[in-house]
Amino acid sequence: MSNGGRSRTRLERVSRIELPPTRLERVWSECKRPVVLVRLAMCLVAALAITGLTRAWEPPFWYRAEYVPAHSLRARLQFEVPDASNPANVQNFEPDKLLADVNIPLEPKDVRILRYEHDAWLAHLTMAQRAARATASLGLVLALFGLCGFYVVYREPRVLRSRNRFASLLLLVVLTVGMTRWVSIDPYRAELVPMLLFGFTIAIAYSQELALVLSAAVALVLVMGSGHELDDFVILMGTNATAILLCGRIRSRNKLIKVGSVAAVAAFLLTVGVGVLNEQPLAKDLFVTAGRNALWTLATGFLITGLLSFIEKRFGVLTDISLLEMGDVSHPLLQELVRRSPGTHNHSINVASLAEAAADAIGANGLLVRVGAYFHDIGKMFKPGYFVENQQDVNHHEALVPAMSTLIIIAHVKDGADLARQHHLPEPIIDFIEQHHGTTLVEYFYHRANQQSEEHPEKGHVLESSYRYPGPKPQTKEAAVLMLADAVESASRVLIEPNPARLQDLVHEMGLKRLHDGQFDECGLNLQELRTIEDSLVKSLTAVYHGRVKYPSSRTA
Repeated sequence: MSNGGRSRTRLERVSRIELPPTRLERVWSECKRPVVLVRLAMCLVAALAITGLTRAWEPPFWYRAEYVPAHSLRARLQFEVPDASNPANVQNFEPDKLLADVNIPLEPKDVRILRYEHDAWLAHLTMAQRAARATASLGLVLALFGLCGFYVVYREPRVLRSRNRFASLLLLVVLTVGMTRWVSIDPYRAELVPMLLFGFTIAIAYSQELALVLSAAVALVLVMGSGHELDDFVILMGTNATAILLCGRIRSRNKLIKVGSVAAVAAFLLTVGVGVLNEQPLAKDLFVTAGRNALWTLATGFLITGLLSFIEKRFGVLTDISLLEMGDVSHPLLQELVRRSPGTHNHSINVASLAEAAADAIGANGLLVRVGAYFHDIGKMFKPGYFVENQQDVNHHEALVPAMSTLIIIAHVKDGADLARQHHLPEPIIDFIEQHHGTTLVEYFYHRANQQSEEHPEKGHVLESSYRYPGPKPQTKEAAVLMLADAVESASRVLIEPNPARLQDLVHEMGLKRLHDGQFDECGLNLQELRTIEDSLVKSLTAVYHGRVKYPSSRTA
């Protein structure tokens, strides 16, 4: 090849080769996107708020009654302490004067003296010292945000998709820090309550793993910035981890109360264990502190039960309790579906049974799929006679051109989503309605249109895109399971002899067709899971179409 009449040199050829960007370059490129910059700015605002709430420019006051110092406490500077009964009398303390002895629990009067010494020390600090401390604290918070951010990006990217949900998460972090700072003072010492509320909320709204990561980060911020020690971190994080790991799926109202009870036992034992390790005597004071921590933990179990409905609405999640309530056949939309489209209702019930078993087989949320299947075709109730499961003797499509029939068929997705929003169904259920057909082709009317086009070439070429559903494609494994269950339940009804071999061929064919059509590209479903879903559907369909013994007809006398 020539370049301007001359051959390129080897150096020119090598210089034109572009290497793929490094990982650091890709990260830097992503950070320059406006949507990423907005979320980084939100994190910075949250970090500044936490720095302000913890008053990071001031050293925290560590001491409280019954605290056992690990070393002797001496005055760092000269200060005065007014007499509690007569403020006119002032007691002077010289630098290096002993204020509290080692391994002796502090009494209220000792804490009062230490508080005056601490206030005098704060007044002694210069502006530069305060600024340096605040900057270091802000850096710590930002570093923790960065570590949590890497986890979120690679393991929980859904947290970042919605700006409102991400803002709610950051606000929850800030409120947790502020509330913990406020309730940790005497006489409440209830820092476990906001920490447990935070852990429960994240576990319910997102996942237990994310709740553990964020709770550890928040606990570390509180320990470093609010005057707590490593002992308090062990109690805070140990109790919180117990509650989070036991949270799991919530199928009954008393589940959270039971979790709170077990976590209360853990809080009691952790408090006693930490006290013993710190050489505190097994006396009344230690057991009173442990009992108080257990009581606050148990109270949080009752509190989070009352807040469960608010958490679901604010974060757009569904617990098993809400799903069981929505799956009640007395739901107004389901009752209307029975009245207007009995065939569609029967189809939805069958799809729900097939899809739930298949979802459970791959470890997905079977209950969510079942309830989503109940509502996935509610849009058909507007024109029930145009869908084959509701037709009696008249087929309305015979009088329509294929394009018009396709518009009516496709419209049930949008009509269903609009109806669901009108009746305030949760977003996860609306997602099933919008995604259960993906962008699949309405094959019957597409082929019918092609036949008419061949018979009448003057009508022009048939565009395949005009006969496809608008989507989106399934975004979750649960939506993919519902798509396949919906398809095979409908297709299995036209089999002449639905024996196990034919059912297996049908299910495999339907699965491959949607796989090759790209319908599973955005839901994270792998081939092994697809095979497991197919096996489950075949098993369920075989049970539906099982054979019966033919009974002899009765003879009349």
